[in-house]
Amino acid sequence: MRIGFGYDVHAFSPDRELWLGGVRVPSEKGLLGHSDADVLIHALCDALLGAAAMRDIGYHFPDTKGNEYEGIDSKILLRRVMQMLRDNGYELGNCDCTICAQTPKLSPHIESMRACLSEVMEVDLSQVSVKATTTEHLGFVGREEGIAAYAIVLINNREER
Repeated sequence: MRIGFGYDVHAFSPDRELWLGGVRVPSEKGLLGHSDADVLIHALCDALLGAAAMRDIGYHFPDTKGNEYEGIDSKILLRRVMQMLRDNGYELGNCDCTICAQTPKLSPHIESMRACLSEVMEVDLSQVSVKATTTEHLGFVGREEGIAAYAIVLINNREER
């Protein structure tokens, strides 16, 4: 068994859609980034890659490769990360993710995010936890400047089961 931790942050941008956990969340502003800026999926990818000691999302999908990843749907990146893990003999045990956002309210979208992530990763819904919290108006999240996300994962080596 291996444990991985991921963290990501993106600033708000008025001219973007808001994507979290692979789900479009209605909002007046989205997140700024080279891809679709899905901060939750990015944190999850980093946790998965970290658990397997396979570096991080920026290493595998750099924003320095011209237009290759510009505007890419982060669900594609998550599928690729899961394939890399499986190619190296790992399977997801479970993941636990937390989104930190003062706005918008995310509670109505949590189950859709869980369903989307479990489908993309090809795992059972019971293996995917997504939570949301505010920062009680503290810090950049509390000032509504952006969103942060944390993810922790447990992966298992298929050969050692």
